[in-house]
Amino acid sequence: MRRFEPTSDQRRTVKTMAGFGIPHTDIAPFIGIDTKTSRKHFGEELDRGITEANAKVAQSLFQMATQGKNVAAAIFWMKARAGWREKIEIRPEVTPHASLTDAELEAIIRQGESPRRVYNRIIEGTAGEKGQ
Repeated sequence: MRRFEPTSDQRRTVKTMAGFGIPHTDIAPFIGIDTKTSRKHFGEELDRGITEANAKVAQSLFQMATQGKNVAAAIFWMKARAGWREKIEIRPEVTPHASLTDAELEAIIRQGESPRRVYNRIIEGTAGEKGQ
């Protein structure tokens, strides 16, 4: 089998395709080689194409965020680059078992009914009935 030697046109094509986000697993068959060969012979072009495209997008995003009055771009930039995060409010739901009497708690244990269900029945005024 003849050894593969990439041409300058192939190098340019690989770099351009990688810059457009096409995976090297799709670029290789287009060039007529397998993926191992593509990584071996076009590694620099693949990396440069991706990096240069990312730099262009980052520059455009930066300009939109700082000059274009694009709030969404500014927020995205701050989340991606400055560590901003959405505020997540956590509200624990606690059943106040302290308000149950000893007899009510013992009944819960004896019957195997969930404390929450018993508590809800007490609050609803149906403490003597068993809920579903």
